[in-house]
Amino acid sequence: MADLNVAVVSAELSLWQGTARSVVAKTPEGEIGILAGHEPVLALLVEGPLRVETTDGTKVVVAVHGGFFSVAKDEVKVIAEVAELAEDIDVERAKAALAAAKSASEEDTSAIHRAETRLTVAAAAKPLTR
Repeated sequence: MADLNVAVVSAELSLWQGTARSVVAKTPEGEIGILAGHEPVLALLVEGPLRVETTDGTKVVVAVHGGFFSVAKDEVKVIAEVAELAEDIDVERAKAALAAAKSASEEDTSAIHRAETRLTVAAAAKPLTR
């Protein structure tokens, strides 16, 4: 089976690049999974986790805050407005941002969603304990 060549970038920097078995992203219509041989796609990204399974089985999880992605000939390009690798997320800072956003205003939920996404992604990167 062929591999995907994946690049994840934000406005500030290149976050991750490599080969992968699959990519799962969140669009306005729901989650979309990409495997090698997928038909061409150009889609918007919404607030949520981006999950990449590399060819060696490693999981890369990224908190994505808007943007878009494209798929063409086993090339996946993710261009996020703002994005963070799970291991780069400061959990305590994200918790504080969530608390501040919840107490600030119930009308603007974007800050709440952003903080919740960061916490979800950070938790996904933690190894499971058995």
